[in-house]
Amino acid sequence: QVQFVESGGGLVQSGGSLRLSCVATGFEFGRYEMAWYRQVPEKAREMVAIVSIDGAAVYEKSVKGRFKISRDDASNTVYLQMNNLKPEETAIYYCCADGLQPPIWGQGTQVTVAP
Repeated sequence: QVQFVESGGGLVQSGGSLRLSCVATGFEFGRYEMAWYRQVPEKAREMVAIVSIDGAAVYEKSVKGRFKISRDDASNTVYLQMNNLKPEETAIYYCCADGLQPPIWGQGTQVTVAP
């Protein structure tokens, strides 16, 4: 059974940092690109960052230089280090395996950035 368990969210002041973690189970983690998405109410989920199976990363333009995605295949975990957070980045953050069918989403982890 495919499962994603996100953690590490919380309340942080503008300019602060958080490190999100996502433990994935139920599929061959090392064979998939892994991504972080975020969603705010009444808006579509947007991809924040994605990491390939060999560790290459691509970022959404607004987070480039502040966020870093990484993965540890030994523990089936993907991370998102977020620095210099902005209030508009308040959202629920989710991880997923790119291309995994059917698409599965975890509960996400809430990130709240206070002004």
